[in-house]
Amino acid sequence: MSKGFRLLRIEYIFSVLIPCLLCIYLNGYDVIANIWILAGFAFYAITGNTLNDAIDMTDPNEKETLERVKGYNRKEVLVLAIASFLLGTMCFMMDILIHPILGMYLAIIIFMVIFYCLYKSLVIINHIILGISHIILPYFMIKINAGDIFMNIFPEMELYESLILAAITAVAFTGQMVHEMIDGDSLAKLKPRTSQIVIWIACIISLIITIISFIITKYLIFLPILFFPLGILYIYRTPRTDLLGRTSLKDIGIILGNLMLTYLVILIIAP
Repeated sequence: MSKGFRLLRIEYIFSVLIPCLLCIYLNGYDVIANIWILAGFAFYAITGNTLNDAIDMTDPNEKETLERVKGYNRKEVLVLAIASFLLGTMCFMMDILIHPILGMYLAIIIFMVIFYCLYKSLVIINHIILGISHIILPYFMIKINAGDIFMNIFPEMELYESLILAAITAVAFTGQMVHEMIDGDSLAKLKPRTSQIVIWIACIISLIITIISFIITKYLIFLPILFFPLGILYIYRTPRTDLLGRTSLKDIGIILGNLMLTYLVILIIAP
């Protein structure tokens, strides 16, 4: 396989497919009926990855990015971003023609992703933007595409799925914090003790939200997600100054994310 496929970073696709598949599982939707949205988000994930690299490759401090794009110029990486964006947009158009409101949600997602790529140094704010664009809005789009909508604009949300979605979002929020510490973005600009306190607060809140959601919804099948904030609390049991460039730790997080994606697929297809 061509080494150029590394530029796509398809291992990150789980970040946008998990909320979509979660929505399909919790509501018993047909996967095939939502295949165009799933495909669209897969292509858009590649768009976000390549666009992010095209921006970061101008920074000499982005060593991981520079290693990945070595031998390619910025225009070539942008070609991949544009191509995947066009393919993803065509996939989304199949359902937007039926539910035009999906176009508004998609436009908000695109704006948020571009904003995040340009202003990754914003502490906390960028994590909120990433959570909304990668988890909450994709979940909403699946709901709307299935016809669960009121006032012709908002998805109909049951209490149990709102709690599960809040738990997943909170857990992803903490994971993204560690990811950015490794990349040297956002929280890495703070003092080690300050970043530790911020991450501990985020993890504790995540644990509280997740435990409450399990108690109320009885969806103990998602109990493994508690492993993530607990693991991050352990990693940050002391202030860390040695995470920058720890790609092995980031790789473990990516693998765990893909394992969760596989788990969701099994839940959906299991009789």
